[in-house]
Amino acid sequence: MFIPTTKKELIELGWDKLDIILVSGDTYIDSPYSGMAIIGKLLIQNGYKVGIIAQPSYDTPDDITRLGEPTLFWGVSSGLVDSMVANYTALKKFRNNDDFTPGEKNTKRPDRANLIYTNLIRQYFKNTVPIVLGGIEASLRRVAHYDFWTNKVRGSQLFDAKADYLIYGMGEKSVLELANALQTKGDAKDVRGVCYISKEPVESYIKLPSISECQKDKHEFIKMFHLFYKNNDPLSSNGLYQEHNGRYLIQNPPQFYMNEKEIDNVYDLPYEREVHPYYLKDGKVRAMETIRFSVTTHHGCYGECNFCAISVHQGRTIRSRSETSILNEVKDFTTNPKWKGIISDVGGATANMYGYECNKKLDEGVCETKRCTGFKMFENNKNPKHDEYAICPTLKPNHKKSITLLQNIRKIPSVKKVFVNSGIRYDLINEDKYYGEEYLKEIVEHHVSGQMKIAPEHSETQVLKMMGKPSKNVLQDFKSKFENLNKQTGKKQFLTYYMIAAHPGCTEKDMKDLKDFANSDLKLNPEQVQVFTPTPSTYSTLMYYTELDPWTLKTIYVEKDPSKKQKQKDIVTSK
Repeated sequence: MFIPTTKKELIELGWDKLDIILVSGDTYIDSPYSGMAIIGKLLIQNGYKVGIIAQPSYDTPDDITRLGEPTLFWGVSSGLVDSMVANYTALKKFRNNDDFTPGEKNTKRPDRANLIYTNLIRQYFKNTVPIVLGGIEASLRRVAHYDFWTNKVRGSQLFDAKADYLIYGMGEKSVLELANALQTKGDAKDVRGVCYISKEPVESYIKLPSISECQKDKHEFIKMFHLFYKNNDPLSSNGLYQEHNGRYLIQNPPQFYMNEKEIDNVYDLPYEREVHPYYLKDGKVRAMETIRFSVTTHHGCYGECNFCAISVHQGRTIRSRSETSILNEVKDFTTNPKWKGIISDVGGATANMYGYECNKKLDEGVCETKRCTGFKMFENNKNPKHDEYAICPTLKPNHKKSITLLQNIRKIPSVKKVFVNSGIRYDLINEDKYYGEEYLKEIVEHHVSGQMKIAPEHSETQVLKMMGKPSKNVLQDFKSKFENLNKQTGKKQFLTYYMIAAHPGCTEKDMKDLKDFANSDLKLNPEQVQVFTPTPSTYSTLMYYTELDPWTLKTIYVEKDPSKKQKQKDIVTSK
């Protein structure tokens, strides 16, 4: 069953009024890769009547009013991507195409979609029920943050949108608790994973530097970000508050992660794995072809690349699905009339983090003074030791469960090919002395087609430190293993490398050195090179704005001239 998006569907279901209406910047894809589909299905499973309005027109009332007014709340999300990132490149050029819009033309998603949709609701429904923001745009803009497109520090999106609540992180549990609180007239302000506006601070919470302090003083903004980043784990974090011109943004402690049974339930829900017919009539949705037969195996990532927002949004602790749930999902694929035997992806933010985690982290939460992988950034902020790349010895990477899972998926009748297209951390493969090479052999023999994609991002140590990525010697070790396995198995396969230009700390000389390394050591001319985009709530964006190393407070080089950013890219990609 599709979640209803028209009055006709409500009549067919015998529903005269909805409890909750979800508004999304993406078209409505009924798939576990769509946050709105997951939230809607979960709410329906728990007895709520839910409808979806996808990509509503923002200059007429026709779309936003077609399902009436909900009795409990509106849920608003820009979609799977921040709307500014979806609409503009790193050089601030408008993107003409949108993979989540019918017809693929980028004509449906407004800039700052959460603000537009919330204002649209209030324009046509005066004194309406609460409006709740969710999704990655709201999550990463929930406190003071640097906005690349206006080149300034903006306050919480909750104030800009004039919404009532904001759910941050993975919202499955929080949205159910909030719905229950609103239905029973309880206090939704007690729900973990929720932000709201208050006239008074919560004294037991941690005070962040105010929005005005962050706007005036880059050192205060850095201090704020450290506090914000360190308080994202449900087992070890406190609530936060931040003054915004006489009022307070209150961030409750993070919601507890879903356990295996709860995650399995999310992916065991009945999905149509198709675009809703109401929207499909307007044209093909490119993303659907990629995600229709893809499998999510886990949530979270502890890689902590400084340019990536997954740590702040999904969390740094891996929560894996059971193998039974994953295999059942694949078996369900085989009954789909569009099934051709090909699984596009099996993975998550990082494919080879499935099935293992640090026991200390599971019991006590993430460490405050060190990272699971990367350069040692958090010994302390005054005297950091971040000149050596390492994987924490208590992590103990183990690919055994991933190997078994992939083998069992391949045994399912009618499965012809299983790709692993999610990112793979080659440093974890190197570190796993028991199953690392066996896992790589599994991937080489069965799960890539010609090219295996990896993301070293750069070669120069000082840039890799700023990125939080492994040293180039780790890459060289992996490359050697990959090539040896190809020789042993008789395969002619290659590595494709993703690189970043103009990251904070990176100069034109660094790009020339990267070019030389790629030509001499990797034996190629890089083509997959992107210019760094400063997205909200990442350490790399903090560096970009402040032009300071946030751990040493020393000045770093940051390229901000668009033409020179492009030149950095051109240095590496030129033939």
